Amino acid sequence: MLEGVLVLRVDTCCKTFRVGTFGGSELLAVRDVSFEVAPGEVVALIGESGSGKSTLARMILRLSGVTRGTITFDGADISRLRGKRLTRYYADVQGVFQDPFSSYNPIFKADRVFTLIRGTYFPQLSDSDWQRRLVDALEGVRLDPAACLGKYPHQLSGGQLQRMLIARALLLDIRLLVADEIISMLDASTRVDVLNLLGDLRSRGLGILFITHDLSLGNYISDRTMILRHGAIVELGATERVFGHPQHPYTQALLASVPQLHTKWRDLDEPAPSAPGSLTPSGLGADVGRLVEVDHDHFVAVPATDESEVSFR
Repeated sequence: MLEGVLVLRVDTCCKTFRVGTFGGSELLAVRDVSFEVAPGEVVALIGESGSGKSTLARMILRLSGVTRGTITFDGADISRLRGKRLTRYYADVQGVFQDPFSSYNPIFKADRVFTLIRGTYFPQLSDSDWQRRLVDALEGVRLDPAACLGKYPHQLSGGQLQRMLIARALLLDIRLLVADEIISMLDASTRVDVLNLLGDLRSRGLGILFITHDLSLGNYISDRTMILRHGAIVELGATERVFGHPQHPYTQALLASVPQLHTKWRDLDEPAPSAPGSLTPSGLGADVGRLVEVDHDHFVAVPATDESEVSFR
């Protein structure tokens, strides 16, 4: 159990998709995932493409339903939220996704993304009060309002567009941000700015679910880390433990595959390490086992048949 008041709890959530025609078959995209996010905490969800990261993000944002399990926010099951309660949920929880350009209509000015926020949540504000609030939000993400308001998306950089989307979330004084690969399309210098901005927001009490495939980014920003493989969490815990003492073979293989600055490809005598045979899809079939605590705040997935024999360093 995390210290403090929980913001988000995901409890044994699964998501299946129907594939094929005339009934077809079911694809299990998310498998019995459980975790929590507390105020002022950054939780990194790390996994390769196709591991189920974005599916999980969409479930939390109510953009996709939950097949089995529950997602609760402040103790309320989000699947049961309707009407004003759902509107209130989106005042507390917002998402920012990988491609900032897809969130803008190129025929409208970029600041049109703020229009719906005003109409839904601040209908009583005067024009001057709204403008002041908007300027404060933009300056809070280190944007010059004069440089971005009134501009079309093609007149702004990807970093500016992404920070405008973060500003849109901050207009609502949100409590949880689902950040799904939000810096993967940005250049290196802008990435640092956005990461430092997220760090500032965390210090103000914002809970952040930081979704990425980049190990170094997850290590840099997060307090706790989850490693996702074929839709299941294979390792979870304090970031320094997961990265400093990885226990699951998949986590070890991921860390071993990260290039080092002093390494040149031509100097390698053999290819980069590959995952052990047990990491094939069949190694994470219908029975994914369960998370076993191997150290304080450090959990590793163990197949049910191996629990009595497993040993860890």
